[in-house]
Amino acid sequence: MATYARSVRRGLPRVAGGDPWPPADVVAVTADGPDAPPTSTAASAPAAVEVPAPAVERAAPAVNDAATAPARTTASRPQVRRGLPRVPGGEPWPPADAAVPAAQATVASPHASAEPAPQSSAAAESPAAHASARPSAPPVAAAAAGDGVALRRGLPRVAGGEPWPPAGFAPTSAPAAEADPDAVAAVVSEQPPAASAEAAVPVPSGPRAPLPFTPAVWPGAAASAPRAAERAEPRRYGPFTRLQWAGAVVVLGAGLLIAAGMAVALVRWLLSTQWGEGFLAQYPGEYHLPEGAPVGFPAWLGWQHFFNAFLIILIIRSGLQVRREKRPSVFWSPRGNSKRKISLALWFHQSLDILWLVNGVVFVILLFVSGQWMRIIPTSWEVFPNAVSAALQYVSLDWPTENGWVNYNALQQIAYFTTVFVAAPLAALTGVRMSGIWPKDATTLNRLYPLEWARRIHFPVMIYFVVFIVAHVALVFATGALRNLNHMYAAQGSVDPNAYADNWTGFWIFIGSVVVMAAAWIAARPLVLAPIARLFGKVSGR
Repeated sequence: MATYARSVRRGLPRVAGGDPWPPADVVAVTADGPDAPPTSTAASAPAAVEVPAPAVERAAPAVNDAATAPARTTASRPQVRRGLPRVPGGEPWPPADAAVPAAQATVASPHASAEPAPQSSAAAESPAAHASARPSAPPVAAAAAGDGVALRRGLPRVAGGEPWPPAGFAPTSAPAAEADPDAVAAVVSEQPPAASAEAAVPVPSGPRAPLPFTPAVWPGAAASAPRAAERAEPRRYGPFTRLQWAGAVVVLGAGLLIAAGMAVALVRWLLSTQWGEGFLAQYPGEYHLPEGAPVGFPAWLGWQHFFNAFLIILIIRSGLQVRREKRPSVFWSPRGNSKRKISLALWFHQSLDILWLVNGVVFVILLFVSGQWMRIIPTSWEVFPNAVSAALQYVSLDWPTENGWVNYNALQQIAYFTTVFVAAPLAALTGVRMSGIWPKDATTLNRLYPLEWARRIHFPVMIYFVVFIVAHVALVFATGALRNLNHMYAAQGSVDPNAYADNWTGFWIFIGSVVVMAAAWIAARPLVLAPIARLFGKVSGR
């Protein structure tokens, strides 16, 4: 039975600052046979290992005499643990004949003996020794010097380069560095003679070489602190977030309030001067109507007023929906032309436009037939200075004395004339230009009236209607709500401005009309509009 020695894998030190355990001079002794357990013994006990001559004779032909000597001198060195191959399909790294330099095996901790243990004949003649006797890389020069430990070489710094660190790189031990600081630089820069080919390769620029001393500065607590989660960006409504919109409304409201207060103070001071008093005396805010002008409002005018308000509210709603609709979900096409498709919202908008135009034509005809046109169409140039006077009185918060049952003030007259005879025709003409009934093949007509002009005018006209409705309703309530609502909705009034000031009939009719308009606003959706649209064409989902 032959017994061979093999190197023992070294682990963590037993004491703080000590050498890896077990010591470097401990080898494992195994016996031939399946039932022989491995035992560990010191290399200094040669009596525990006996190597028969035949075992040596069988290993002798594997190497020559020249290679046997270095094998005997390095037999006690622990073998390097082999890892993964450097290239796909290659041999494990490092090669099988690589061995840890003698300096690494002989370096001991401060608590251990500095004398190396004698090597046994079994270790010298073991198969591991003969395997290490095969031709291999030359020993590291720094390790041969005995003043450092050769570092294990890792992956190259660049693709296709040599393993890092260079062959022979071995920092000195701590006592040597303290005794002679210049030795550190000498060892780091030293290259072995056998590695001259590798030394000729320039070291690529990149991460620095390992420090030859223990670092004394460490990252602070912030380096290991968990990174705070980034806050999600708040949702934006247009250009601003919800909080920014609130701030903008507050700032804008405060600015408008301050500006209004300054305007009121300035106008009141202006009207208190001698010039202001004379101006109000000459132009009180209204002028006399022509002879034969009617007094009061007929019932048809009240119904026309309600129906016009009903349609304009829904037209504004459907127009805004068409403007912001990017991908319609329901389409409408006429019966005679199934290829022409428009969104259901656009069909609803154009249908309301047609009804609004019909109602407007009837309203204008009745105005001229009944003579009511003299109430909203200026008949004298005095309308302009009186309009300025009425505006100054409104700003000063001293409302002008008026009686809408008999005559409007000049500012009201100009506003109503602009709405009926300027804004309404502009909305109709620009809407027809953008609709499908406009002839597309009329080259001359399209050149004289481009589509871009219609688009640039149509939306500002809608803004004008919104501003007019808000201002009109606000002044109706601010200058005598019950009296004004009785004039328009209940057709009740008198030459006396204070008459019907306590009658609630017009108010409740107005509330009923608001409920009807709100219900129509809510019901204007595809579920309700689709059945109505099917009466005039085909409704589809694409």
